[in-house]
Amino acid sequence: MSICGCNTKRPLLVLVLVLLAGAGPVRAQFSDQAQVSLITILPGNAVYSLFGHSALRVYDPVNGHDVAYNYGTFTFGNPLMFAGRFTYGKLDYYLSIQRYQILKDDAWNREGRPVIEQVLNLDAAQRNALFQFLRINARDENKYYRYDFLFDNCSTRLRDVLETVLEDAVTFVPEPDPGLTFRELIDGYVVEQPFLDFGMDLGLGLSVDRVATPRETVFLPLYLMEHFDHATIVIEGQTLPLVARTDTVYWSDERASLAPSWPWPSILLWGLFALGLGLLIRDTRAGRVERRLFDGLLFGVAGAAGLVIIFLWFISLHTVTHWNLNLLWAWPTHLIAAWVLLHRARPRWLRGYLMATGLVTLALALAFFFLPQTLPPAALPLLLLLTARSAFMIRRAREPVREF
Repeated sequence: MSICGCNTKRPLLVLVLVLLAGAGPVRAQFSDQAQVSLITILPGNAVYSLFGHSALRVYDPVNGHDVAYNYGTFTFGNPLMFAGRFTYGKLDYYLSIQRYQILKDDAWNREGRPVIEQVLNLDAAQRNALFQFLRINARDENKYYRYDFLFDNCSTRLRDVLETVLEDAVTFVPEPDPGLTFRELIDGYVVEQPFLDFGMDLGLGLSVDRVATPRETVFLPLYLMEHFDHATIVIEGQTLPLVARTDTVYWSDERASLAPSWPWPSILLWGLFALGLGLLIRDTRAGRVERRLFDGLLFGVAGAAGLVIIFLWFISLHTVTHWNLNLLWAWPTHLIAAWVLLHRARPRWLRGYLMATGLVTLALALAFFFLPQTLPPAALPLLLLLTARSAFMIRRAREPVREF
């Protein structure tokens, strides 16, 4: 995914300053026509490209220098291994150098993704200092970093690079300020991927439901682009806009706006809810077998979701998956209940367990739209279904052994 970051800014800054100090005055390495640009690539269809991408272009037509510095590079490798590392939160990205032509043509030719270039107002010394920083940061011993989805990524990294190299000469103001939570910002990019949207809402915890500050919104490349538009740079005592010129390299109206897909998880789970209620009125022997299978599946799915939440919260290295209120209904112990419900005999503790399940899920359903964390909309039919099925089984479980 094209969102990445690093924690080596200060040591590298010291290294750059030492090298520059040892070399004496900054020697012009580029022609007067040289320029540095922020390249923004709009979202694509692949999961790793859903949020867009940012890179820095260093271009000198006189010397034939035209490369992109890309902090969004990763080694895909085995898909299962990649997914495992990503889920665990131990995925390393790195800074790569590639021909700019390859970067922009790849984005356009593969998925028709729009590409926008913002040429920066920098003098010769600032361009050279930035180039030296990027060149040193791209060395094998420096280029790798631990990816962080929200706070340290290929988009935030580029703002940090400018602040590190240019220091007080560059000023980023708190604009734009959408006033949205992290979850709301993310949701805007997954409207075409309803199952991914459901999965992210299920796995992300309470911390992403706070409003992101203007500075924090730049984890999304489009907000970084707007952030640059509002920034200023001091050159020879004069304060100028950081962006000198904006060019549309490639454009597509189709990819520039996202069309919301049908909310398939909600549709399927409301259908499941209707099926579960329908089983309540089928009181034949076959109906009782079907209810056992249905209840086992229902509690099994809820329990499996709970295990995923437990892993993301207590085992993975992610921090945005902590304090996840979905755990209030997705109990891992539901897996044990599912196994029991598949069988005819009912242990005595089951009635109390079902009563606790029904009360908690009913309370959550009533408070669904008032909780401090936004739960997946598709979870509401699951909550109601767990409530209804628990209440039904409590009534039928008054006898020691009951076939239902």
